[in-house]
Amino acid sequence: MGSGEKVFVYEDLVKHKDRNDCWLLISGKVYNVTQFLEDHPGGDEVLLAASGKDATNDFEDVGHSDDARVQMQKYYIGEVDATTIPARRMYKAQTSTAATQQEEPGFLFKIIQFLVPLLILGFAFGLQFLGKKENTET
Repeated sequence: MGSGEKVFVYEDLVKHKDRNDCWLLISGKVYNVTQFLEDHPGGDEVLLAASGKDATNDFEDVGHSDDARVQMQKYYIGEVDATTIPARRMYKAQTSTAATQQEEPGFLFKIIQFLVPLLILGFAFGLQFLGKKENTET
């Protein structure tokens, strides 16, 4: 960071997130992309959705070209004080017993689906066998 560069605090950056004043934070650098909104190939909504937060992952996930990276330098206005950026909240997948309990009824249901027809068949053969036995005795 050079001596002439402006340093912003994160709280100031998040205030600039509308069509008339749109700043992006990418890799610790702040870009005023207000004039670029209409020219962005992905549309202005993409930039507006990425404003007001750290947009580094959004930018990198798209896989911008080297030309795009060079072009963004004209919108560079300074850097953000890294100590003012809030810690990222990581999404933690919820592991609960409810998910494993749902598997058990599915398994039990499959067993019942298999056994009930067998029991009905067994009952039918049993009745037929008893019916033949009674006919032979009379």
